[in-house]
Amino acid sequence: MSDDKELIQHQIEYYRARAAEYDQWVNREFRYDRGEEQKKRWMAARKDMEKALADVHPSGDILELACGTGFWTVHLIPFATRLTAVDVSPEMIEINRQKFKDTQIEYIEADLFSWRPSSKFDFIFFSFWLSHVPASHFDSFWEMVRGALKPGGRAFFIDSLMTQESTAINHAQLEKDGKAKRKLNDGSEYEIVKHFYDPAKLEQRLQGRGWTGHVKTTGEFFLYGCLSDSKK
Repeated sequence: MSDDKELIQHQIEYYRARAAEYDQWVNREFRYDRGEEQKKRWMAARKDMEKALADVHPSGDILELACGTGFWTVHLIPFATRLTAVDVSPEMIEINRQKFKDTQIEYIEADLFSWRPSSKFDFIFFSFWLSHVPASHFDSFWEMVRGALKPGGRAFFIDSLMTQESTAINHAQLEKDGKAKRKLNDGSEYEIVKHFYDPAKLEQRLQGRGWTGHVKTTGEFFLYGCLSDSKK
């Protein structure tokens, strides 16, 4: 557990420092540019994710966990009666806030490993976050999600498949040990939590914890799931 605490702290420091660079990864720029052909495949997979989210028709009170700079926030705003966006990084939140200047969004700065929402939601969304949850926190994280859902509510998540082409050109080889070494543009290095899930095994694992739904893949870069709590 102490190792997890140290990794989580490094992870927080990394994402705070990375906030101004984060969209370079999303847009395949600078160190993430692996050529036009790869970028086309990446962007096509992004479109698949956007369509998958729209197809499940989010609605009502929406909670976005680890909202980051807002790439997915923009896709949630049109569906939300009320949107709550949570992130541990004030730098990420400020970029998100400046992008939208939307009074409809309530921002909360909080550590998702200790934060508990004071209200319940119809739809909970998180992207590229589950892979950063230590194995020792997996169950407690999903219990937090369960506790935050209204009866009939749904959780939708997106995450990375294990492919070296997803990460920066100068990043170390990806491993399956639950950790990853990351660099920023200035060369500073951090070690963070990073798990890569097999979609079918993850779906089975979540079903065993009382969730119904599916976990699918775009084929190369991303996995995604839409789940309901069978206990509610």
